[in-house]
Amino acid sequence: MTMTAPETAHGGILRPPSWRLALPAQTKLINANQTIHYRRKAELVKVIRNAAWTMARHSNIPALQRAHIYFVIHPDTSIKRRDPGNWAPSAKAAVDGLVDAGVLPDDDATRLIGPDPRIGHPVKGSQLVLWITDLNQIHPDHLALLNPPALPGDPR
Repeated sequence: MTMTAPETAHGGILRPPSWRLALPAQTKLINANQTIHYRRKAELVKVIRNAAWTMARHSNIPALQRAHIYFVIHPDTSIKRRDPGNWAPSAKAAVDGLVDAGVLPDDDATRLIGPDPRIGHPVKGSQLVLWITDLNQIHPDHLALLNPPALPGDPR
């Protein structure tokens, strides 16, 4: 787990604090393209959720009111075609683990932007890494880039 310090950039706007939370390498992840029995899927969700909870509890991430999360999937070296969005079920389970750990009060749209997918370099056995940014300390101009204005009638 690493934290980035607030930095001055882009015309003096402070970069908000963010944290890197890496699940253990070779944690079995869920891919949206898999066809697996619902009980097996529930077992995998529980493992990912517990791993994220454990990593969050042992990190120095404070309780946040709002956050932006993107996830980086480091696919197994044997996977040739890589679509990071396919691992969204794994990221969802990990974010639920952050809620369980008290990092976020909830993962609904009023509290969370994301999780947005990214692809990382391949590693043996694959790995999921979450990058968490505190939205309460973000400049409104930067927030507008992450979360475009709502359309009329949108409850945001």
